[in-house]
Amino acid sequence: MNDISLTRAARLIASEARFGARNYKPLDVVLTRGEGVYVWDVDGRRYMDCLSAYSAVNQGHCHPRILAAMTAQAGRLTLTSRAFRNDQLAPFYEELCTLTNSHKALPMNSGAEAVETALKVARKWGYEVKGVPDGAAEIIVASENFHGRTVAIVGFSTDPQSRGGFGPFAPGFRTVPFGDADALEAAIGPNTVAFLVEPIQGEAGVIIPPAGYLKRVRELCTAHNVILILDEIQTGLGRTGRLLAEEHEGIEADLTLVGKALSGGFYPVSAVLSNTEVMDVLHPGEHGSTFGGNPLACAVARMALKVLVEESMVENAARVGARLQADLAAISAPRVKQVRGRGLMIAVELHADAGGARRVCEALQARGLLAKETHEHTIRIAPPLILTDAQADWITEQFAAVLP
Repeated sequence: MNDISLTRAARLIASEARFGARNYKPLDVVLTRGEGVYVWDVDGRRYMDCLSAYSAVNQGHCHPRILAAMTAQAGRLTLTSRAFRNDQLAPFYEELCTLTNSHKALPMNSGAEAVETALKVARKWGYEVKGVPDGAAEIIVASENFHGRTVAIVGFSTDPQSRGGFGPFAPGFRTVPFGDADALEAAIGPNTVAFLVEPIQGEAGVIIPPAGYLKRVRELCTAHNVILILDEIQTGLGRTGRLLAEEHEGIEADLTLVGKALSGGFYPVSAVLSNTEVMDVLHPGEHGSTFGGNPLACAVARMALKVLVEESMVENAARVGARLQADLAAISAPRVKQVRGRGLMIAVELHADAGGARRVCEALQARGLLAKETHEHTIRIAPPLILTDAQADWITEQFAAVLP
């Protein structure tokens, strides 16, 4: 069979396999266009996107207001580097900090860069403010964490697939069970400078900690003079039905990491949000990024935040998410172990003997719904925050058809 006899999708998939690194295992759908909650493949078939690019497209695909902001800025000025100032950075700082009740912000590009930035800031704060001996700073992390793919980050992962074959790793990290505040308290020592944790563990399968966990964590960090770093790269910016997931327990982190939906899916933008005391340990020349804080990124992020608020997407995520989760939980399906979530961050976990979540995702794809498995037995459901009641009901109908 020659290439001419193959469909366009098959040719593209074959070319990708031939020339691309095989570090992903996507569903075999080749997308070419998106609008709102929907995407279309190269053969013209429409799907509802229930992954939102791992929560980067909270505002929906190709949101017209963000697109207009990006197009306008791209025609004026795209990049200066931080060697010079630009007229979008200061408004971005002010709007982001005001919205999130932060003192300072440091812009980067990817979520992993934001995490790396926070690790550097926390260590420097430990040496210069807390008085930890040079080279002895320790950061506590949670088991089953996912904070990115850099060598430093995978070094403190507990996922063998993430870290296997990539050592040696940087020292200075200690792991405690996620959701166990007593274990955190026992692990804190005189050289502990920070605790890095996700409010809800996304890649692990939408794992929600016990009620009161984050509040106790905040109290422990305050009592022991330890920086609390919350990785809200997936959970932040409306995904859980609050602007930041920390709001569910009424706390504030010392460093909060946001990304993904910070650009509405148009451009890589992330940021470290901080109080003044912690962020002020950085001085010129100690940390930076050529593209971090560039005018195109700032203009896009400003509009992405604006539409999130002005179009009530956070409130919609809370309301429609509660409806969708309750309806999914009501499906009578022996293969389902648990339905859990918060806002529009939902997981359907199958029993280990149910045949795996990948098969369910493929069955959903055949019905026009795109979701993705994680950790073999769990299906994540994270549609754009503009989801309507009718669309949520349609999602439930598709799951009801494939789960029993």
